[in-house]
Amino acid sequence: MKAQPAPHLEFAPPAPPGMGRAWLVAGMAHAALFVALGLATAWKTQPQTMLAQAELWSAVPRAAAPKLQEPTPPPPIDKAEPKAEPEPVRQPKPAPAAEPDMRLRDAQIALEKKKLEDQKMKEAAELQRKALEKKKKEAEEKAAKDKAEKDKAAKEKAEKDKAAEAKRAQAKKEADQKKAAEKAKEDLANEQARHQENLQRIQGMLGASGGPNATGTALQSSGPSASYAGRLVGRIRPNITYPGDVVGNARAEVEVRVAPDGTIISRRIVQSSGIKAWDDAVLRAIDKTEIFPRDTDGRVPPVIVLGFRPLD
Repeated sequence: MKAQPAPHLEFAPPAPPGMGRAWLVAGMAHAALFVALGLATAWKTQPQTMLAQAELWSAVPRAAAPKLQEPTPPPPIDKAEPKAEPEPVRQPKPAPAAEPDMRLRDAQIALEKKKLEDQKMKEAAELQRKALEKKKKEAEEKAAKDKAEKDKAAKEKAEKDKAAEAKRAQAKKEADQKKAAEKAKEDLANEQARHQENLQRIQGMLGASGGPNATGTALQSSGPSASYAGRLVGRIRPNITYPGDVVGNARAEVEVRVAPDGTIISRRIVQSSGIKAWDDAVLRAIDKTEIFPRDTDGRVPPVIVLGFRPLD
């Protein structure tokens, strides 16, 4: 019976090779065995008078011989045991036509399966290559981004440092300018004071009103009034801030130089009280006062010495 082809042969496993040939050989062996057994049984049961006959089959068709006109007499019967005629050799049956078709189909299925596997392997390799390229590209982009961020941070830091340096330079320049302006102002005030003293000296030399024994250089005898120093001390004392404890009542004497308009030019301690905090507090109070009032005669002495006690 011809085997029916299984459905979906493209997914079926290939048939084992040589199955048809094995079945053919097995069938021929069994047929030969049955023929041999049959002949052996028939030879033992036949009578001695019968002649053994055999038909010979030829694989090549031949034309029949002409019919005999007269039968020939039978040959004498040999008393000897007749010999068995050889079994005619039968040609093996050709393999069914379906067997080559099944093998060819199996071979085609195996080839298509291999092609499909090769295609899958190629696609997997292509996907892996694309994944590696994508990963490499992402790594390069990340490295470039990190480098750009580092360069940007370094640039910003350099700009901040430059701005801070410029700010410090500007502050130093302004401080120097302020210091130079203060020094110029002090020099101008000193120059004005010296000029005023020289002017008064010249005026005294031209028309002094002092006695023969006078040693002054002013045009006329002059000096602060008796209450002028007290007025100045009273004006400065509210500006004294002394947070320390008062120990004793030492006196601090300060020499103050003043411009003709009463502006304080300079001050210095000529006799310390022995308490540095008190001396500094007095100097700060004089700086805070800034300008002295005029005396009763409308003038301001250029130099005056004032004394300050903590308990006064």
